[in-house]
Amino acid sequence: MTPPETPGQGQAAEAPVASPAVSLCAPIETLKNRPDFLRAAQARRQGTAGFLLQARQRRDDSPAIRIGFTASKKVGNAVFRNRAKRRLRALAQQVLPGRAQAGWDYVLVARPGATVDRAFADLLADLTQALRQIHRDR
Repeated sequence: MTPPETPGQGQAAEAPVASPAVSLCAPIETLKNRPDFLRAAQARRQGTAGFLLQARQRRDDSPAIRIGFTASKKVGNAVFRNRAKRRLRALAQQVLPGRAQAGWDYVLVARPGATVDRAFADLLADLTQALRQIHRDR
C-alpha cells in the first residue's frame, strides 16, 4: 500500500523558491587559528559582567562574520569551561545575526564564575550592550 501524495509532492512538484530558514545577513564562521585570536585581542575590547568581548575589523573583501570562544583554566575544570563555551555559543547564535557587522571578527572570553552563573537573559543584554559600544563611532 502506498501513502497518498500530498499537494506539492511527486513528479510534478515544483522546487521551493527559497528556504524559510535562509538568513539575509552575512555568513557566520568560527575562528580556529591562534593568530586570528591574537589579532582580535589587540583590537577593541568591551568588558561586561558576564564576559569580555574582543572585536576587530578585518579590512578584507570577505563579508563573513567570524566568531571565536575562549575559556581559560581560570574559569574552572573542563566541565565548567565547556559549559561556559556552550553558553557563549548559544548567546552568539541569538544575538550576532541581528547586531554584528560584516567583515568583523569577534571573540567572547568567559569570565570565572560569571559566565556560568549569570542568568542567560543578563548575558543577552550584556552582549547587546557590548556590541553597541564596540560599533559606536570613535
